[in-house]
Amino acid sequence: MSSPEYYQPFGYKEYRPNYLLHIFLFAITFFTVTIAGVQWVLKDPFELTNLHFGLPYSLSILFIIASHEFGHYFAAKKHGVTTTLPYFIPFPPIPFVLNFGTLGAVIRIKSLVPNRKALFDIGVAGPIAGFIATLIVLIYGFENLPDIEYLYQIHPEYRFLPKLPEGDLTFGDTLLFFLLKKLFSILNPDAFIPPMNEIYHYPYLCAGWFGLLVTAMNLIPVGQLDGGHIIFAMFGDKHKFIARGFFFSLIFLGVFGIFEQNLGWPGWLVWAFVLYFIVKIEHPPIGTFGLLDKKRMVIGWLAIAIFILSISPSPIKIK
Repeated sequence: MSSPEYYQPFGYKEYRPNYLLHIFLFAITFFTVTIAGVQWVLKDPFELTNLHFGLPYSLSILFIIASHEFGHYFAAKKHGVTTTLPYFIPFPPIPFVLNFGTLGAVIRIKSLVPNRKALFDIGVAGPIAGFIATLIVLIYGFENLPDIEYLYQIHPEYRFLPKLPEGDLTFGDTLLFFLLKKLFSILNPDAFIPPMNEIYHYPYLCAGWFGLLVTAMNLIPVGQLDGGHIIFAMFGDKHKFIARGFFFSLIFLGVFGIFEQNLGWPGWLVWAFVLYFIVKIEHPPIGTFGLLDKKRMVIGWLAIAIFILSISPSPIKIK
């Protein structure tokens, strides 16, 4: 996940990027994400001839994550703020574990942010760039959906059933994903649109769904998440009440998800734990310097709309 830090560390020295480390992490992440893509289509990831099956997924995922991180990066450069290149985070392809192959990427801000406008621009650029990339992947995925024979090749047993069964793993719908499904079903009424318990077999839809999840999690207006930076820049000290409200909402959805996965997800408890102990709930006091202009406030409300379109109260359901 993206979580830039907006302060100058004590004893700051001129930043010099470690290009070898960035390239190494990207290469490892590319490998783990490609392996995950092979697993999502139920191919043997240890068979080298199957690696190409994972490329549509891995290239889409990395395109989304890179767009998000370089959105932050170039916005920082525009304001003269020193920042690292993205550190991609691989996740090992562990069998029988829900695995997207990566935990996203992060950048680190290495110098002071000069004003509230710069804070806002750097914070909002990542989610907007990542959302646009996600939208591109999803539209391409819906426009190039294979027919039902593709699913029968993955699950031959489905061919002899009167209807598709409910799966053990179901991705939660989001408002944007729902609207895109409806739109493409109207534009192409004969197309087969897979149910949410089969979405992960479709690389572009799976990557796009993951992009929405990452965007939504980063836009939660808490602490030093992107949403926290945006809300702090927009509303100043009022952000603490918004942050606390969303934090307790995550706890509620997490606890509720233990008993009822249709309206909640136990994973929100884990995310709440991370926010409380690592990201922190309230934005650090970096001063109330300057006010946002009307254009930036409109963009801020657009980011809030993106959050609403991307969030799912119950993103993952496992029987």
